[in-house]
Amino acid sequence: MSTHAKRERLLLAELLEDAGPDAPTLCEGWTTRDLAAHLVVRERRPDAAGGLVIKPLAARGERVRNEFAARPYPELVQLVRSGPPKASPFSLKQIDEAANTVEFFVHAEDVRRAGGDWAPRELDPVFSDALWRRLETAGRIMGRKSPVGLVLRRPNGQTVVAHKGAPVVTVTGEPGELLLFASGRQRAARVTTEGDPDAVARVSVARLGLG
Repeated sequence: MSTHAKRERLLLAELLEDAGPDAPTLCEGWTTRDLAAHLVVRERRPDAAGGLVIKPLAARGERVRNEFAARPYPELVQLVRSGPPKASPFSLKQIDEAANTVEFFVHAEDVRRAGGDWAPRELDPVFSDALWRRLETAGRIMGRKSPVGLVLRRPNGQTVVAHKGAPVVTVTGEPGELLLFASGRQRAARVTTEGDPDAVARVSVARLGLG
């Protein structure tokens, strides 16, 4: 049975392939080529991937990413599609599912929503619940830089307090849309917001996410 991560990987590879190497993404300053290189380095070069979270290693990570970005684009897309080598921890199903389900979902939307003609995907309930569980466990980390109190709410009433504070902004939407909002893609997320207008404006441009 296909896992969520595997399905999202194949979709992301297809989107990258169809878009071509020079298409925009929601990742500021990155084209699809840059994004593909980032994904490959993350899974295949742990010595450089540390730069994603450890600032002193950022320059090395960026240098390696640029080296991969210089490769032929079809090769990069195929490396994304085929996944990591067997020696990589990402090759283990449990780690792949835990680390890549959200990663690939968000980056697939980075490609889809950077263009002008898109609509939210209709996600099956099982996948939506999986994304919601990620928000339940990581919501406070993703919302830690919010300048105001931030509550994420599903249409069924389930909530996650992503950041404690006042005034409070409540963001309502499906789990995938809330995840995009909490990942720093606020303008691309199809959600509704409630709260003081100034507070809503501030959180709408805040640097949310794991970075």
